[in-house]
Amino acid sequence: MDTSQVVWRPSPEVIERSRLARFLKKLQVPSVEALHKRSVEDPAWYWDAVVRDLGIRWTRPYTRVLDESRGVAWPRWFEGGLLNFSDNCVDRHLDAGRGNHPAIIWEGDDGTTRTLTYAELAREINRLANALTRLGIRKGDRVGIFLPMSPEAVIATLAVLRLGAIYTPCFSGFGAQAVVARVQDAEAKLLITADGFQRRGQVVKLKETADEAVAQCPSVETVLVYRRLGREIPWNASRDAWWHESVERESDRAAAVPVDADHPALIIYTSGTTGRPKGTVLTQAGFLLKCGHDFAYCMDVGADDRLFWLTDLGWLMGPMQITAALVNGGTAVMFEGVQDYPAPDRLWSIVERHRVTIMGLSPTAVRALMPHGDSHPRRHVLSSLRILASTGEPWNPEPYRWLFEVVGQGRLPIINYTGGTEISGGILGCFPITPIKPCSFYGPIPGMAADCYDENGKPVRGAVGELVITRPWPGMTQGFWQDRARYEETYWSRWDNVWVHGDWAYVDDDGFWFLQGRSDDTLKIAGKRLGPAEVESVLVGHDAVAEAGVIGVPHEVKGESVVCFVVLKPGVTASEPLRGELSGRVAHAMGKALKPEKILFARELPKTRSAKIMRRVIRATYLGKEPGDLSSLENPAAVKAVAEAT
Repeated sequence: MDTSQVVWRPSPEVIERSRLARFLKKLQVPSVEALHKRSVEDPAWYWDAVVRDLGIRWTRPYTRVLDESRGVAWPRWFEGGLLNFSDNCVDRHLDAGRGNHPAIIWEGDDGTTRTLTYAELAREINRLANALTRLGIRKGDRVGIFLPMSPEAVIATLAVLRLGAIYTPCFSGFGAQAVVARVQDAEAKLLITADGFQRRGQVVKLKETADEAVAQCPSVETVLVYRRLGREIPWNASRDAWWHESVERESDRAAAVPVDADHPALIIYTSGTTGRPKGTVLTQAGFLLKCGHDFAYCMDVGADDRLFWLTDLGWLMGPMQITAALVNGGTAVMFEGVQDYPAPDRLWSIVERHRVTIMGLSPTAVRALMPHGDSHPRRHVLSSLRILASTGEPWNPEPYRWLFEVVGQGRLPIINYTGGTEISGGILGCFPITPIKPCSFYGPIPGMAADCYDENGKPVRGAVGELVITRPWPGMTQGFWQDRARYEETYWSRWDNVWVHGDWAYVDDDGFWFLQGRSDDTLKIAGKRLGPAEVESVLVGHDAVAEAGVIGVPHEVKGESVVCFVVLKPGVTASEPLRGELSGRVAHAMGKALKPEKILFARELPKTRSAKIMRRVIRATYLGKEPGDLSSLENPAAVKAVAEAT
């Protein structure tokens, strides 16, 4: 695929039905570019218009949209306003007469399904909120949630938010120490978990992991356990409580507690190169509004849509999927399993069975499915799909082409979307009413004053630069939990009043944006700076290669040299001729100065749950150094696989 060419253009019918086109018409703004320009010049005007367009409900109206008197890093949003996240995701739709509309469609690892309407979801949220109140949870208290992607995850998060309390999600595959790092840092009073769940047909013993974690978390007073599997579990009668017993006598009515717009909604932890995970604080109005906004105008999510994303509650995409579907009055299609179990057509069968209209997954998931062949998606009727979406990492051309041509049959846009936990959503995106180049972003999302800076802090085009943001937006984190200085150092210390996101970006001659990986993963070879994704795309373009991770290592002459870790496709055998072929391919595509010092074959590469390759872990392992925080690592065995790569 020629990455310089537009591969998808919207039809007049697609444009006409889109929420973004209707928003532009309402505002009398002629284009996405004009909307973006005005949105960053006058953010108060823009976000007030978004609040009205999305129908966000306030218990008490705000008197001022934005106050920057404390500086760009610490804005105040929607001063004087009171609202409740849970009220906006559920009650608002009940009051509009949509109680019988499906809010959640869930499918478990074993194929079991459940559907909850908005009315049924509201009753469950209220009963749990009342039970949590009885267990001592009040406004501002923190609650850890250690659950798989299930209806109970939705009920738990919205019950906590209904009370004005704050939740901390933990990835359902975490070990005890990763749970401890999050729950104890947040000083959670209560942990919600389950007796277990199934993954690839095997039982994941959540309760035992929770017990091991809570033994090291003195702040936790109660463990509330959902009976998911009905298995025998260890029990501490003085601390543990069953979910079903706690809610059975509770009323199905509970008032939503009005809170300030900037009141914390969740503390979600991200891992860094060193030190403990960072507790990112996201707010009730900020997360609700930014998430609802991005999915309405980028992914075109509306009341008739069924939104399915391959994710987990411990990655921000989990809370985002739930929020995006419900705040927009749609249906969240939730999946507790993995993409290739019990067969490689699992995702496509979910799309067909549940009539999914918008589907999101990561490039890593696509690369994992490609080797199984084209027959799996083609045997399913995917006509319900309107949009494919992607986030998590930069694309390589080959898997992008496979998703676009084989799954989407060339008729569906791939809405590429990137941002971060600290953003509450996206910085760059594609739109249903604009053309798309492979692997690209059309540009910054309205409301996001994004730019690409060179090493001197000046805007740059046609060369790789730092992705930055120069104005505040409602979803931006209100700092790291109890660590103001670390937040300022992480994002605001390089240039005055500029958020440096940590990603390399590139803007081409046509104005399309591309990501080149994390800037702390940057390669600088013989004075040339480039992102590892460029080299990885060359390698993944070879028929034998499933995925690749590229690092720079110290070199006496060049400063750094390139070392490539390659995972081969099933059935392909590592060999010296193949090693030489791959090395030559990189040298031919990137230039002789960038010829790899080594090509190493590995069984797997370390990845986060959000499917990002952890290059810093690869580099540290290769150099024999301490890899730093590994709590977000999805596959711990991959560290050994990197060490044993040959």
